[in-house]
Amino acid sequence: MILLTEIQYHPPAALFAELLRADGILLEAHEHYRKQTYRNRCLIRTAQGVQPLTVPVINGNRAEKVSISAIEIDYRQNWIHRHWRTLQTAYGNSPYFEYYADYLHDIYVGKPALLFELNLQFLQLMLRCFRLSLPLRLTHEYLPSYPAQPYSEKLSLSSSQSIIADRRDWLTPKANAKTVETDSPAVLPLVRPYPQVFGPGFEPGLSVLDLLFSQGPAAGQYLL
Repeated sequence: MILLTEIQYHPPAALFAELLRADGILLEAHEHYRKQTYRNRCLIRTAQGVQPLTVPVINGNRAEKVSISAIEIDYRQNWIHRHWRTLQTAYGNSPYFEYYADYLHDIYVGKPALLFELNLQFLQLMLRCFRLSLPLRLTHEYLPSYPAQPYSEKLSLSSSQSIIADRRDWLTPKANAKTVETDSPAVLPLVRPYPQVFGPGFEPGLSVLDLLFSQGPAAGQYLL
């Protein structure tokens, strides 16, 4: 199975549960940008509860007419400082924050011009953290749907026997990871409850960073 997904900013851990079952990744590079999605935001848990972190984009009100691969980040706003301070405050005392912090910070201070590039660098980092050596390709064009059949050579992805699993907009900030619906008949994997920094209780649907900072190298064990 090759997993087709939009590129996201620090995606929910549930996405990586899907990637554990995949043979490769196909990133949607030709869709129009969509606001209020994980494309430019993630959810973390702080002492005050669940909080979104949003990457501002240039001309955000008009951005939905622009290809996702052309969306520029708005660095006129001091969002990197805000995001980093929030992550430090929320996870600075977690078991593995310091272990991963420098790798994340290096990407932030590199200030990629495009949202797509920022998200891609973070995705590649997370794949290394989970030791997932999956082939990764970009779409050549936008297709509203993909038939359930093996890949064509045009997509240049791994084995001709691989099937596309369309997971675009499978996860959204408005939907709980436990109740996401999909056209796939397969039962989707979930994230097993793990000890989170702030409680009480387990909060599903958070960014994969929450799992990683809490469990470090053992994080993959919570992805069923």
